[in-house]
Amino acid sequence: QVQLVESGGGLAPPGGSLRLSCEASGTTYATYGMGWFRQAPGKERELVARITKAEGIFYVDAVKDRFTISSANTWNALFLQMNSLKPEDTGVYFCVSWIGPSSNLQTYWGQGTQVTVSS
Repeated sequence: QVQLVESGGGLAPPGGSLRLSCEASGTTYATYGMGWFRQAPGKERELVARITKAEGIFYVDAVKDRFTISSANTWNALFLQMNSLKPEDTGVYFCVSWIGPSSNLQTYWGQGTQVTVSS
């Protein structure tokens, strides 16, 4: 079992920055990877960025060169530095943790934190 708690969301103007944090507790030693998803109003939840032991760091094209994902060495914390924010970055951001071997991963979600980009 892993518990995830996000923080750092809020209101930012277009072009501004926010830094999201995710604190993980529980069986973090078995982490295969962690990531950030977001869900805009009326849209499906989508991947933003992830870090995995096997594949390293991945960003979706929409946030590449603007967002930076990082994690603590012990997988007990995950961060997302968001720069040059755009209105389309608005949504609820969720931290996710994948636990176990790649052949039998278990997925855990945080409760989400609201990010609003508006002038």
